[in-house]
Amino acid sequence: MKLVRKDLEKDNAGQVTLIPEEPEDMWHTYNLLQVGDSLRASTIRKVQTESSTGSVGSNRIRTTLTLCVETIDFDSQACQLRVKGTNIQENEYVKMGAYHTIELEPNRQFTLAKKQWDSVVLERIEQACDPAWSADVAAVVMQEGLAHVCLVTPSMTLTRAKVEVNIPRKRKGNCSQHDRALERFYEQVVQAIQRHINFEVVKCVLVASPGFVREQFCDYMFQQAVKTDNKLLLENRSKFLQVHSSSGHKYALKEALCDPAVASRLSDTKAAGEVKALDDFYKMLQHEPDRAFYGLKHVEKANEAMAIDTLLISDELFRHQDVATRARYVKLVDSVRENMGTVRIFSSLHVSGEQLGQLTGVAAILRFPVAELSDQEDESSSEED
Repeated sequence: MKLVRKDLEKDNAGQVTLIPEEPEDMWHTYNLLQVGDSLRASTIRKVQTESSTGSVGSNRIRTTLTLCVETIDFDSQACQLRVKGTNIQENEYVKMGAYHTIELEPNRQFTLAKKQWDSVVLERIEQACDPAWSADVAAVVMQEGLAHVCLVTPSMTLTRAKVEVNIPRKRKGNCSQHDRALERFYEQVVQAIQRHINFEVVKCVLVASPGFVREQFCDYMFQQAVKTDNKLLLENRSKFLQVHSSSGHKYALKEALCDPAVASRLSDTKAAGEVKALDDFYKMLQHEPDRAFYGLKHVEKANEAMAIDTLLISDELFRHQDVATRARYVKLVDSVRENMGTVRIFSSLHVSGEQLGQLTGVAAILRFPVAELSDQEDESSSEED
């Protein structure tokens, strides 16, 4: 993401002009946009024209509109963003108050104005504009007959390919059908890796599976690479890291990211940090439950006692339609930081973020037990939402 201009007043009202450069920047833009904001961008509008003879025709005209945002629709797989709202600035082609939908896309500049830019939104702009935050991890999660090829970016886990091949069982004295199907499956996974993984950017490719599937697959892939003199795979052989997972489904990627060998290799990536924080929370919940809390009410009470060491919070909560609720989450984040606690904002598009979402989206690891909180443990944590 490229920051073109930033004009903020003392009360944090103002506007920023940005150019999304990568598909992932569309996810950041989605998190920046809120209902009630004003968005200015170039768009195409179908305009009816009437000739001197009275015949009516229509032309597609490129114009710049400023909308008051009403609905925001994000397609995570295609990384496309559609914003619908009403026109709030005089325009020769579009009446004031008329509805229009702007499709935001990479390399198209837009200006976003807010009445209040909070700390969480400003931090996201900083992260989005930092070139170090690029997609540098890929993963192949597989079992016999099923594989998912994923890209693990700092903000989301994108499934780039799903490979499914029916593998017949081995029969006594005749394994040829099983072996042929397995070879066909491995070949399709290799093709998916070459098609969807950019080795110039990716630092590491995790190959995760139960049993010996990952070893057999990697042996096959590099034997074929030698036979066909596939320089792309041979030159990047050192980037492949084999780890255990319980299955070939996408959710098993979390197990792979938890592996100590992977954690040390990916220590500088946001995704690995999120996974470790969530893993630490679950361990604390198991061994010292009075130092691990989730649910907004409990976490706020722990924060009042200045007991929070690490706050885990989902970015989904900052997209809440209710301004007061959203402000409550922002206040919690700011307060934890003021009290020298660590804040980890999880992406709801990561497997770890999905798991945190099942725990109400907000959790905390405490520095010390808080007695009055422990007494309230039997209260339903869903009440606060």
